[in-house]
Amino acid sequence: MSNDTPIPASSPLSYLDLIKICDNFRLPPNYGSADVVQKPSDMDSFVPWTLTQSRGSPTIGLLRLDVVDLLRKEKTGTWVIPEPQVGHSISFDISVNTPTKRTAALKELCERWRDAGAFSSSIGPTKWRDEMYPVYRNPFGVHDHCLENDSDDGNYAFEMERAACRLFGVVTYGVHMTIYEGIPNSPQVRLWVPTRAKTKQTWPSWLDNSVAGGIPSGMPIFESLVKECAEEASIDADIVRNHAKPVGGISYFFRNRMHFLQPEFQYVYDLGVPPDSSFRPCPSDGEVESFDLLSLDEVKSKMRQGLFKPNCAVVLIDFFVRHGHLTPDDEPDYTEIVTRLHGGFEYERWGQQV
Repeated sequence: MSNDTPIPASSPLSYLDLIKICDNFRLPPNYGSADVVQKPSDMDSFVPWTLTQSRGSPTIGLLRLDVVDLLRKEKTGTWVIPEPQVGHSISFDISVNTPTKRTAALKELCERWRDAGAFSSSIGPTKWRDEMYPVYRNPFGVHDHCLENDSDDGNYAFEMERAACRLFGVVTYGVHMTIYEGIPNSPQVRLWVPTRAKTKQTWPSWLDNSVAGGIPSGMPIFESLVKECAEEASIDADIVRNHAKPVGGISYFFRNRMHFLQPEFQYVYDLGVPPDSSFRPCPSDGEVESFDLLSLDEVKSKMRQGLFKPNCAVVLIDFFVRHGHLTPDDEPDYTEIVTRLHGGFEYERWGQQV
């Protein structure tokens, strides 16, 4: 999630307010309609991106019209951009038909756009992450990787630069873990909360989940968590493997202030610190300024002040729901909160052609 999310000025924020900051986009009712007149300056219109022009080809992203306009200037042989755009999808050319070819095409394109200054607020030199994210045919399917002999038979479609994912509106994935001390459903439970480093590319000095990070291409989900624990919090791999528990996931359909779409799914874990343990997370790779062990009331207060990175606040809301700290008897917005923690990005509409 990029750090250009507007945080409401009113305080204290409600739990539903915090959800809405992340889950802030829905496709317009006339999406895909042939009656809509689209212009590149229209920041509220999107075109589906499919792997091919074949009927039934999976939709892998949603492109803003100025991105489509720039793609139209590319040499022939890589992209297919029908006219008119409404009612049609953008796709790779039929010759770009393997994961390796798609990855190479996007790598060359995005690096050239970066060097030319295109979309510099998203993929400029200071925004570039030099980290590859996977893109799947089915965003809810298996996280496989490039098959033997560059086969195109798996769910994995290709990989692309992390910073560029927002330009193409693809679903991205991460891991978030809450580390707690005490009994999780007790009012006396305490949570380890890091403060992000002042030098972070995104959300410097904001509060975060105990451990969190994106899932790089080719790395299994749990191994991504093990890696982040070591890099961000100096947590030994054996502690993670023995005590981290997968507890579900959250998802949200997010549009940043530049009107790019960032649908995100976060795999969620809990780690209860063993009783009488000397365990303490410590900054390691420079991404975290410090760790503080906070009471439940302190965490809630800082959330309502808008001090947490928004998607981290959503993960904590999920923790509160799962452990009985937020219930339908004491939260009037409970049903909407729980429903919006697990949205599907309106994915069934992405390929909608009217």
